[in-house]
Amino acid sequence: MAANPTIELDRVDTAILRALQLNGRQSIAELARGVNMSHSATAERVRRLEEAGVIGGYGAQVDAERLGYAVLAFVRLRYPSSVYDPLHRLLDGLPEVIEAHHVTGDDCFIMKVVATSMKHLEQISGRIGQLGSVTTSVVYSSALPPRPLLPPLPRA
Repeated sequence: MAANPTIELDRVDTAILRALQLNGRQSIAELARGVNMSHSATAERVRRLEEAGVIGGYGAQVDAERLGYAVLAFVRLRYPSSVYDPLHRLLDGLPEVIEAHHVTGDDCFIMKVVATSMKHLEQISGRIGQLGSVTTSVVYSSALPPRPLLPPLPRA
């Protein structure tokens, strides 16, 4: 993660972040009622959080299974080179790779992949495996659904 300066957030900012992450489509009026502030004060808080880069955008949570992606997996890649252009080009052409992270340890990259079937996953893993050694872990279930990201609690 990039080292960006942190911003001091109070309990109202935190409540706004939680509420918007749970329902990004709510109106400022709904949000204001939820945090017990005026419409204009809430709108100003949201604007400030956006301008500070704390809120980088808004999006929809999409159910991959409802779109036909029955398989969720993590593919780990041991990449034998420090020239990443071939990997970046491959990832640009693989929309099934929905996240990719350069990491420390034995594996260089960890990718979150969706596939329509095990055969489809095998094809994706095979394409990635042309660049290095891959290890694939299929997700049985997710014990923790996505949850709001909030500022760290103050240390005691």
